[in-house]
Amino acid sequence: MPQVVRSRSGALHGPPPATPLPPRFRSLAGREAVEVLHRAARVLVASLPALTDRLVEALYAQEPGYRAAIDSDRAGVRREVHHSLRHNVGSLIQPREFREPAHRTSRWIGEVRAEQGVPLDAVLHAFRMGGAMVWQDLVDETARRDPDDVRLLVHVAADVWNFVDEHCGIVADAYRQAERRLSWRRENRQRLMVAALLDGTARIADLAEAAAMLGLPEQGRYAVLAVAGGPGPAPHPPLELPATPGAPVLWHPGQDAAFAILPLAGPPGELSALAAALDVPAGARAGIGSAVEGLAALDDARRLAETALRACPASGGTVLLDEHLPDALVVSSPALAGALADRVLGPLDRLDPADRDVIVETLTAWLDADGSAQRAGAKLYCHRNTVLNRLRRFEQLTGRCLTRPRDAVEVSLALAARRLLGG
Repeated sequence: MPQVVRSRSGALHGPPPATPLPPRFRSLAGREAVEVLHRAARVLVASLPALTDRLVEALYAQEPGYRAAIDSDRAGVRREVHHSLRHNVGSLIQPREFREPAHRTSRWIGEVRAEQGVPLDAVLHAFRMGGAMVWQDLVDETARRDPDDVRLLVHVAADVWNFVDEHCGIVADAYRQAERRLSWRRENRQRLMVAALLDGTARIADLAEAAAMLGLPEQGRYAVLAVAGGPGPAPHPPLELPATPGAPVLWHPGQDAAFAILPLAGPPGELSALAAALDVPAGARAGIGSAVEGLAALDDARRLAETALRACPASGGTVLLDEHLPDALVVSSPALAGALADRVLGPLDRLDPADRDVIVETLTAWLDADGSAQRAGAKLYCHRNTVLNRLRRFEQLTGRCLTRPRDAVEVSLALAARRLLGG
């Protein structure tokens, strides 16, 4: 019993506590009522095996949340119920001796049932069923011994049910704490597994477990999205992405960028549609790598996404690798790209910076216009002949011929190198 009963039974259990309980918690149980309770409780202790079996059967019949546990380990559930009843009924007789063991047992049950996934409502229902069964047996035993004493049990009824409520609170608290620990462990394992998949350290033997843990198909198609930059601290996740039917989008925070594993299940243009739909914050950069097959290739997908991210303009935006492969070539080999830029565009560096920038701007507009001086002039707000004059001057300074395909490719890559790598 809780302390409220003990305070009224000093002759049996020692002096009352130094600090009296608040009036609303004070027990109505007198010495005679407590003695009736103790007599009946001692009989229950002697018949605990039968009481345990009855409660296990009642749990199986009335609480669906316990059926799977009883089916898989009836003996274990029976030991748990017997242990709980022994300490809780013992607390009715010797509260000082059994109070802490009873608390430990209730905490243990809450933790174990949380780990087994038994719903908390089912665990609390089981405790209340046990409390109801113990109370009914106390009443029945008292009525069998002396029916007139049943009226005395009214004075201890509140104490018995307060005791049940106290242990329901202990169970619920232990259950929720265990749930938080389990959730943290599960999330931590998922983080570690996602990190291993992205950096290529996951073992082939672990892929099936990873697929089950993360809810992803082992042999599905995937791409990786990398996001970096933007004003202020990066939120997590940094972007809202459309849900993929049947598979989650998983984010992983990296040192220089955040990565999202994108399960693919749509048409070939799925990545293009995703890139167009991304709402990238101002100043942030996003790179989407090419599609790969299977979880085992996610490290390749991550490298491709990083390449796309490096190909993204410093001012921000989104780059889909498949649509920017020349830029990807440039950022994949910065040293070679820088050497090409110096070789092709180096002669322009001898010009006045403003003059040089005009020629570079004209070259870029002309290439973007697919070699049309008319469209380039419209973009630059100048006549087409002005565009042609600037192009001829570039050819004279560099010795390149823009109508020669090889020279045009080199010029295009050199401009990309200057734009993406600086210099």
